[in-house]
Amino acid sequence: MKIKLTLMLLLFTATATLTQAQQLNIGTYNLRNANQGDSTAGNGWGQRLPWIAKLIQFQDLDIFGTQEAKYHQLTDMTDSLTEYKWVGVGRDDGKQAGEFSAIFYKTDRFKLLKTGDFWMSTITDKPNKGWDAALPRICTWAQFKEMKTGFTFYFFNLHMDHIGVVARRESAKLVLQKIKQMAGNAPTILTGDFNVDQTSDSYAVINNSGILKDSYVLSPMKMAPSDSFNDFNANTAGDKRIDHIFVTKQFKVKRYGILTNTYHGRTPSDHYPVVAIMDVVK
Repeated sequence: MKIKLTLMLLLFTATATLTQAQQLNIGTYNLRNANQGDSTAGNGWGQRLPWIAKLIQFQDLDIFGTQEAKYHQLTDMTDSLTEYKWVGVGRDDGKQAGEFSAIFYKTDRFKLLKTGDFWMSTITDKPNKGWDAALPRICTWAQFKEMKTGFTFYFFNLHMDHIGVVARRESAKLVLQKIKQMAGNAPTILTGDFNVDQTSDSYAVINNSGILKDSYVLSPMKMAPSDSFNDFNANTAGDKRIDHIFVTKQFKVKRYGILTNTYHGRTPSDHYPVVAIMDVVK
């Protein structure tokens, strides 16, 4: 009898551990590039960084995509967030110049299997502007394995152009094409600043693709009290979501939030972080 109870207890513990390990806390966060104009207005990177780091740690994000950060901002982030590493390259030269679309991940939970980058253009393997885009735009991707369970998945992160309507639409098609080529039917998450809300054509290209679905749409519990872009205004209202988390069918989204945290009446960035809590579907 004692042996039977012990075995049942071990089985229960193993099942609980596996269930816990299969929850993923995913985020996307436009960190706002560091510039003198923001510092003059009281929104400098040095002021914002500690609160960004605390917000990420408090939410216990497992993997999150970032946009706009320059190389020195990313190194500052890793100094503050020692439990994470990141992958990505600068969009201007494929090395350290310009803004990144970096992916941060917990090193004690995930093993990085492979990673790469492509430019959102007809020429994808070197820095350039695509279609009617105002700036070079890059997508960083990575394949991860959860070390406890062996669960393997892909993560793509991007920042679409703020001007080019054609560029955004064609970029959405390109990203879907790349996901099909690289990930196939493997579990995949796509995050980013898409620079358009849920009513746009480029959003529909992805959300209606049959491959990926907006985590907001999938989530039974939503907390979205504001536009995801706040322009450093803590009183922003509205329902325009330009920062998105899309997932394939292997993920069950449980909760979705646009996190409107502030410090001393200021927002940590000119975008709010977007977070989706999800389980892996067997």
